[in-house]
Amino acid sequence: MVRSGTLILNVAARLLLPLQLMFSLFLLLRGHDEPGGGFIAGLVAAGGFALYLFAYGRRALGAMIKVSPRDLVGVGLLLGVASTLPAWWHGQPFFTAQWWTLPVIDFKASTPLIFDIGVYLVVLGSVLTAITALVKTDQADDER
Repeated sequence: MVRSGTLILNVAARLLLPLQLMFSLFLLLRGHDEPGGGFIAGLVAAGGFALYLFAYGRRALGAMIKVSPRDLVGVGLLLGVASTLPAWWHGQPFFTAQWWTLPVIDFKASTPLIFDIGVYLVVLGSVLTAITALVKTDQADDER
């Protein structure tokens, strides 16, 4: 995809991407006690990256992310599976939540948080893979 050339879209993409990423992290961390969680947070983050992609193109997005979206899917699936292991190590049923308090920063880490981070990465990677594939197909059609 060639750069859009519109000043409004370019400025909006640069300003909104950090805001959308911060909001997605807020949704990710809030999802344990109130609405939110990994799925919607991943969609919000993917929306920010998609806006950046439409404004600056596939190469600019690839240079900014530096990680293949498919790798994000793999890491997310790995985290989702890894979140089940602490319950088994304690002899409890599958997917039983485990909680730990990190004393230095007084943060409560948990297996549901690890699972939500995995879902976040899977959703982000899946949407980015689909969008970049569509842009790549559009470029191939334009070259013909």
